[in-house]
Amino acid sequence: MTDISVLPLDGRMVDALRGISTATLTTVLLKKGLRTTWMRGTRPLRADQGRQVGRAFTLRFVPAREDLATPASWASPISTRAAIEAMPAGVIAVVDAMGLTSAGIFGDILCERMARRGVSALVTDGAVRDADGVLGTGLPVWCDGVAAPASVAALTFVSWQEPIGCGGVAVFPNDVVVVDNDGAVLIPAGLVDAVVEAAIEQERLESWIMQEVRQGASLPGLYPPNADNLARYEASKNAQA
Repeated sequence: MTDISVLPLDGRMVDALRGISTATLTTVLLKKGLRTTWMRGTRPLRADQGRQVGRAFTLRFVPAREDLATPASWASPISTRAAIEAMPAGVIAVVDAMGLTSAGIFGDILCERMARRGVSALVTDGAVRDADGVLGTGLPVWCDGVAAPASVAALTFVSWQEPIGCGGVAVFPNDVVVVDNDGAVLIPAGLVDAVVEAAIEQERLESWIMQEVRQGASLPGLYPPNADNLARYEASKNAQA
């Protein structure tokens, strides 16, 4: 396990990303050559969780090994409990459960502690347990379902703040994660500024296109816009400036 400090995320950047859908972000990332940024199996546990933004704080499980995956392991210095105590406020906990959904990685008590520490959200390609209790904590959760058994029934926790794979996506500590009703999307840490700038413009363009469609415009030449429609769009921006 490597001690990696969580970098601050500028509040203006957070505010900007809260106004950009994950659908738009995947389009922008695709244009930059990144095709694998949406984490499979990350669905909102509840529909009204809103859009959350934060630095990735990573945790990793491997398959259960009977001498290690025991209830006694919960008191180990390398445990999910210890990892949660290392999480600063504002991060999004991203947990690699290898897509295994026959055991819950966290339950209500651990999620309550994360909520108390100010963690923005929990994202995993696995399952959670104690579903009613987890919902009661108010911690926004994106996961691939619920399961009654505890994590040690199928998984062994091994580390935090190391590179992981979650839902088929490589996640490094301090990458930026955005989650909404379409799931979880990763923005590589080094591309955040460029992605946000492009995504803001993409949202503005698509809002203009939507207005055109609502007024009866046909899609060919509009979505994506040809030269004539791009000129009309630029003119509309200048008129609003």
